[in-house]
Amino acid sequence: MMMKVWKWYQSCLSHHPLKTQVISSGLLWGVGDIAAQYITHSTTRNRLQLSHDKAEDFKVNWKRVAITSTFGFAFVGPVGHFWYENLDKFIKLKLLLPPNSARFVAAKVAMDGLIFGPLDLLVFFTYMGFSTGKNAEQVKEDLKRDFIPALILEGGVWPIVQVANFRYVPVRYQLLYVNIFCLLDSAFLSWVEQQKDAAWKQWLTSFTSFKDR
Repeated sequence: MMMKVWKWYQSCLSHHPLKTQVISSGLLWGVGDIAAQYITHSTTRNRLQLSHDKAEDFKVNWKRVAITSTFGFAFVGPVGHFWYENLDKFIKLKLLLPPNSARFVAAKVAMDGLIFGPLDLLVFFTYMGFSTGKNAEQVKEDLKRDFIPALILEGGVWPIVQVANFRYVPVRYQLLYVNIFCLLDSAFLSWVEQQKDAAWKQWLTSFTSFKDR
């Protein structure tokens, strides 16, 4: 069964690479948001030490799932498709680095972390703010609250993920590899966005505030 699904995906990726990545990204980000909602519900219940009888049953916020899934369809899928495809070409043809060499992998990881990573976070939190009815000033405040903590935490994980991706995964499947981890990433970002003014966020952002003084 799994082999049939894999072969079907390979066929879709070969004949319709952009469409396949757009659809898979949207679905994975939607599933990730459901996971984030469940994690938030469970951690809130445990923090408040509510008994099973007093705690509300978990209910999926389908409007939020649709909003998050749309981010996957409209941004992660198409932008990610062209980004990883052209990143490989740029480093090969412009920087003239040998494929799979240490410098080649390091350059890809650095460019991905310095360009695509921050852009992805910026677009995500901005989009989530406006799509939930917030005005520009509220979105700006949310960015101050969420962007730095997410960037710090993701900065410790994604480089490791991408080293393995750029070193061992063929270019054709690098988008699939990223999409699989995007399932976890979408859950993480949705969870960060739902945490509002959590104490750990204030602790992380306090470092940047200290530098500004």
